[in-house]
Parts: sequence; C-alpha cells; structure tokens
Amino acid sequence: MPIIIGAGPAGAAAALRLAQGGAQPLLIDRQVEPGDALCGGFLSWATLAQIGALGIEVQALGGHAIHTLALFAGGREIVLPLPAPGMGLSRHRLDTVLRAAAEQAGVAFRLGHSVRSLSPTAVTMDDGDAIDWDALFLATGKHDLRGVARPHGGGDPELGLRLRLPASAARHRLIGGRIELHWVDGGYVGLLLQEDGSANLCMAVRKSALSAAGGRPLALIAALADRSPALADRLGDLPADAHVDAIGDIPYGWRATTTWPGLYRLGDQAAVIPSLAGEGIGIALASAAAAVDRWQAHGRDGAARYQHDFARRAASPLRAAAGFRALGRYPGLLRALAATPGAARLAMRLTRIADA
Repeated sequence: MPIIIGAGPAGAAAALRLAQGGAQPLLIDRQVEPGDALCGGFLSWATLAQIGALGIEVQALGGHAIHTLALFAGGREIVLPLPAPGMGLSRHRLDTVLRAAAEQAGVAFRLGHSVRSLSPTAVTMDDGDAIDWDALFLATGKHDLRGVARPHGGGDPELGLRLRLPASAARHRLIGGRIELHWVDGGYVGLLLQEDGSANLCMAVRKSALSAAGGRPLALIAALADRSPALADRLGDLPADAHVDAIGDIPYGWRATTTWPGLYRLGDQAAVIPSLAGEGIGIALASAAAAVDRWQAHGRDGAARYQHDFARRAASPLRAAAGFRALGRYPGLLRALAATPGAARLAMRLTRIADA
C-alpha cells in the first residue's frame, strides 16, 4: 500500500493518480479540512492543463481570470501579457477540489494526526503509532519532517509571509486580471485576486527586513508600503489585528538529488522555486505525475532514478526564476526585457516546468 504524507496539491494529485492506476493508497495529513496554505494562489496556463489531465474540469474551479503580469520596480510599472490565461485561486479551493477527486477515486485518508518522524522503514505518528512502509510519497510542502529535513541555514534566511485582503472595489479596479510583482527592499511582494474577490498578498523577504521592523509582520508590510505608493494604494487601511501567516527559512533554489529506496519526494520537498515565478503548483503536479509513473514501472527501486531525473528537469526553471528575481534590482534591465520582442514571453516560459 503506497503511503502519501501531505494532502496539498502534490500529495492529493499523487494519491489520485495512484488510485486511478489501480493502487490503494493511504493519504496522511494533519488537517481534517483543507486550510489555506501560504503559497500557490496563481495557476499558470501550464498548471491548468496539468489539472485538466487529472480529469478535473478546469472551468469548474471558478477561479479569477489572470491575463497580464505587472512588474513594479524602481518607481516604474511594466505590464506584459501572459502567454496564455492563468487563474487566481485560493489554496483552500484548490486543495478541496483535489481532495474530493482523490476521495471519489477511492483513496483512503488518515486525517487529524501529524507525522512525528520518518525512517527508512516506518512512519511514526504523533499518537505513537508506527506504520511500516514500502513506498512513500513525501508531500509536506515547505514544512520539513524530522528524519528527512532539507538543508537550511545562512546568516539571513528568507521568510514567506501571506496576508489575505478582503474584496474591495478599489483593489478590483487596481489589480483586475493581473498578477502583480512589487520588488521591495530585501525581497518582493506578489498580489492577485482570487475566486471570491479577495486579494492574496504573498511576499518573500530576508529575516533581517523583518527584524528591522521589530519582528512584526504588519509593521514590515506598512514600512514597505510607505516606500511604494503603488503597494500602499492596494493595501489601503490595514486593520491593526490583520492576520499574517508566516513560514521561516525557505531554501529557494534547493533540489533533492538523492533519496532513500522507495521514498519519492514531491513538490517543495523535491524542488523549491522562488514564489514570484508562479510555478510552485506546477512543480507539485509535475513531480506527482513523474513519481507515480516511475513507481508504477519500477516500484520502490525507481525512487533514486525519479529523484535524479526530476532534479535535472527542475534545474532550468529554478535558474530562470532566480535570474528573473534578480532583475528586480535593476529596473533598467526589466524595461529592456519588456521592450525586446519575444524576450518577456520567453522568460515566462523558461520558468515553467517542462514536460517529461
């Protein structure tokens, strides 16, 4: 019985594909109901095709249509058309749909309990129960699991922050059908509208930026808005008790190149792309498809080859996203990119995970 840890897009897609192929997987997740994860509010044209390949009707997702990319850097605004329409969709909605499809396909769930640790032979649950495994798909997103943690460290690690802004006529007018990237001191802010009209604000910044704001996320966001009129217009008057989700020490650019026999690492546990690329969900779904294909062909013996091959496949979009992120420090280069025929579209396509 294959085991999947994590019911986000990577885990749910892997479970669904396994069940569609005749397996009887067990999906373990600490949340009884889908939450609203920090990252993943944008679905690119390529990601929408991946969702359709799972047998899910894309139009039934009900997301907010995204047609253009707006870049804000150095006091300038650059607007570029996307190669094809994307979608703004909350993780709560996406995860709910994927879980429902997995359940309908016959996937068994064990919900409401956390995994304490993982060894090469067993999963240890928070209630002390130990589950032996032969094939395991690790899909815990940006959260690490004891026994298989990704490398972290560095003097000034990157943090992820997320703020949900309520629907408003002003934000709808300003953002509309765009995904926006605002380069700020120490990082960047992404903004888009989602299915219910609310705006999802995600940002990646250095820990030092948050420390300079007294460790208070809202104070940091307010300070950044003070230096960016466009960002301030979109934020409006933030309530003092607004909730900010946070996750620390994100290893952007990391790829898993090795693994244990039978352990297939998916999504952010396989490759961590900078969030501004809008390809996190794409990598999650692509890794799920590749891992399940390899397991179906080679069982537990296929894990090492899968991990090596997927790391190589993810290298190009991760490099492209890192380079695109660096351009935000040089507004002149961004303007040159936007003015060069075909260059902007090529840059957007280079950050997509290629078909196997």
